[in-house]
Amino acid sequence: MSTQNALLTILVEKINNDTLVLPTLPAVALKVRKAADDPNVNLNAMGDVVGKDPSLSMRMIKIANSAYLGRTVKVTSIGQAVTRIGLRQIKNISTALAMEQLFVSKNDVVGNYMKREWGTTINVVAYSMAALQLYVNRTKKRELSLDTMTLAALVHNIGVLPILTEAERHEEVFANPTFLEVAIDKLSGRIGGSIMRAWGFDEEFTIVAENWRDLSVLPDNLSYVDFVRIGAALAGKMDSQKDAVLNLAIQRGALEEVSELTTDEFKEMCASAKQVFA
Repeated sequence: MSTQNALLTILVEKINNDTLVLPTLPAVALKVRKAADDPNVNLNAMGDVVGKDPSLSMRMIKIANSAYLGRTVKVTSIGQAVTRIGLRQIKNISTALAMEQLFVSKNDVVGNYMKREWGTTINVVAYSMAALQLYVNRTKKRELSLDTMTLAALVHNIGVLPILTEAERHEEVFANPTFLEVAIDKLSGRIGGSIMRAWGFDEEFTIVAENWRDLSVLPDNLSYVDFVRIGAALAGKMDSQKDAVLNLAIQRGALEEVSELTTDEFKEMCASAKQVFA
C-alpha cells in the first residue's frame, strides 16, 4: 500500500472509530464564549474577561474602530470596545480572532501548509463578508449577522487541520500536494462537522463546515453557507464550480448579478474585512 493510500485509510478508520484527534478551541475563546452564555453577564464583566488577554484586547479595540462596524469615533479602552461591539456579537468575534492560533505547527512543512491555508481562509472570509454586506445594503434584510458570517467563513475548512496533523507523521505525502487535496476534498467536511459539534457550536456552523463544497445541499432559506460558497469561489477554492456557485447565488438571491463582485464598493468592503485580521 502506498503512503498516500495508507494515510487515507488511517484517516478514514480514525473517523469511523471516533479516535481522530480534533483541535481544541483556544482557551481565551472558550472563556469568552462561556461568559457570553452566562445570562447574568454584563458588559463590565465581559470587558474583564477579554481584558485578561492583551492580544485579544488590542485586536478587539481595533475591530471596534474599524470599518467592520462602520464607526468613525475612536474608542481607546477594552470597556469601550466591548460596549460598542455588544454582548451578542462579541462571542463570535472573539472566537474568530482566536482562530489563527490553530493554524500553526512546529513542523516547518506542515506549518507552511497551515500558513497558506490561513491566508486563503482570510480571503474567503473577506469575500463572504463583503457579499453579505452587499446583500444587506440591497435588500435591507438583516436575518444574517456579520459577526456570525465572519466566524462561519473562518471555520468553513476547519476539517483540514486534523488531516495535516495526521500527515505530519508521513512527511513524504507533502511532496504530493495533489494527494493532500484529494484527502482534504474527501474528508475535511466530515471532520469539520465533527469539530463543530465537539466545540458545541450552533447547527449553522456545522452545516457550513460539512457542506460548503456540496452544492446539492441547499437550505430552505438563504444562509451562511450560500455566502461562504461565494467567498470560496472568489478565493479560488472552487475553480471547477465557480460559475455554478455564482449562478446558484443569483438564483437564491444572495447576488443580484455577478458584476456586483467587481465594483469598487465590493473591493473596498473586502479590503476592510481583511484589515480585521491583519
